[in-house]
Amino acid sequence: MAAGAVAAATALLVLAAAVSGLPAINVTTMAFDEGYAPLFGHDNILRSADGRTVSLLLDRSTGSGFISSSMYHHGLFSASIKLPSDYTAGVVVAFYTSNGDVFEKRHDELDFEFLGNIRGKPWRVQTNLYGNGSVGRGREERYLLPFDPTTEFHRYSILWTPAAVAFYVDDVPVREVRRSPAMGGDFPSKPMSLYATVWDASTWATAGGRYRVNYRYGPFVASFTDLALVGCRADDPIRMVAGGGVCGGGGGGREEEEVARLRASDVAVMTVEKLQAMRRFREQNMVYSYCYDTRRYPAALPECDVVESERRRFKDTGRLRFALRRRGPRRAGRGGGGRAAAAASRAAAAAKKRAADM
Repeated sequence: MAAGAVAAATALLVLAAAVSGLPAINVTTMAFDEGYAPLFGHDNILRSADGRTVSLLLDRSTGSGFISSSMYHHGLFSASIKLPSDYTAGVVVAFYTSNGDVFEKRHDELDFEFLGNIRGKPWRVQTNLYGNGSVGRGREERYLLPFDPTTEFHRYSILWTPAAVAFYVDDVPVREVRRSPAMGGDFPSKPMSLYATVWDASTWATAGGRYRVNYRYGPFVASFTDLALVGCRADDPIRMVAGGGVCGGGGGGREEEEVARLRASDVAVMTVEKLQAMRRFREQNMVYSYCYDTRRYPAALPECDVVESERRRFKDTGRLRFALRRRGPRRAGRGGGGRAAAAASRAAAAAKKRAADM
């Protein structure tokens, strides 16, 4: 695509940093057709008139999903997402990178998985990481969100570099996994595609399958906008992994320049302020961590940075000893005061019962 067309078709999004106090992250966004294609459930994929927002539907017939048009070897993968509301038990919305279609038995994966819930209980977001087919060593962490993800868009980002993986909610890092020699092939290292899907996960997503998708509340709609892909395109991923290929075709093209800027930018540097914000988020919102699940892993996996103050809050199952207590979710925009008060009341009443579902 010509540079003029790219400039005309993309917009610069500056993520708000007022709440966290962290520097805003600058992300160049794109229209759907510039970087993505339908994956499945084509009739359940709805695009806005300007092509910059896409909604994925789950109904009785099928879920739906889309995929990036290229595979990428490192980069920043980002979207603003609004989740379905009301009764969403059994529903999973996923935003993730994977190369399972190309490297089936040794695939890599980086996940945001949003887990629906029964009415009155909040969505939960789960992050996960696999490398080189290490699916037997799940690295799940699960959080409640400090806002209602069904009323407005919030940005979720995956930053993947040769040295580390970081998951962001808006401009706040919520998890970092740094590469170490002890991880071996468990650190994702092969080119991946970006996926977004909504699907029926009744067998496990809510209370271990106790609550299933109820299609009387459907269709379930997850909307995506501010789509961003900043990475090194892998036109021939198999050849690249074998050592004979380069990303983006080589020659110092736009992709290489973007990745070089990304690696040198503030977003790729975990400052003291970011570490402090990440620690606060985890203390206030994390409800499960595999690093403290000593029943699954009597010896913590090598990338785990066991924090004693965190460890004391968790059982040997990796789950919180006590349910989180918090005010109702914040709501932005004008009006809606009655709805916000009702939501806060429901959240407070449900807080006492949350532990059973976490």
